[in-house]
Amino acid sequence: MSTRAIRFLKEKGIDFEVVEYLHKKKGAVFAAQSLGFPLERTIKTLVVDLGRKNHVIVLMPGDRNLDLKRLAVFFSVKRAAMADTATAERLTGYLVGGISPFGTKHDLPVVMEQSLLRFDKVAVNAGKRGVMLIMEARDILLAVNGDVCRLASGSPDVEEG
Repeated sequence: MSTRAIRFLKEKGIDFEVVEYLHKKKGAVFAAQSLGFPLERTIKTLVVDLGRKNHVIVLMPGDRNLDLKRLAVFFSVKRAAMADTATAERLTGYLVGGISPFGTKHDLPVVMEQSLLRFDKVAVNAGKRGVMLIMEARDILLAVNGDVCRLASGSPDVEEG
C-alpha cells in the first residue's frame, strides 16, 4: 500500500506502521472500532477555514470536539469555521474520510490538540479511506512542522468528521 502521505513520510525517514480496515463509514469512531484502537488516540483530521482564503489542518482526538473560538484566538483571526467538503478535498487532494496531514496538495499549517502528546502511539489517516498509520504523535509534528495548542472544548465527547 502506498499513498502520497506514506511516500511523504518515507522521504522524511519517519517511522510508522500501516494498518488497513474495511471502510464502511467515515469518522474516527468507525476507524477506531474497526482497528480495535482507542478512540482518544485515533486522530480526526479537520480542515478549517480561517477567513481570507486561509485554511489550516487541525488534528483532534476522536473523542473530543474542536473549539473553533480557541483556534481563532490561536491564529489571531476573528473567526474559524469548518471548511466545506469540496474545499477540504481541493486543498488536501484527499477525499473526506481519508484526509491526511501529510503530502497535501497545498501546503497548509497543521496544529495538533495538545492532549494527543500524552500518548506514545496514535492512529492518523494515511491518505486513503480505510488506511491508517500508527505512529508517534511527536513524529507527526516533526513531519509537518506543526504547532500544538489546547483546542478541545469542554469534556470528552464524540464528533464525526
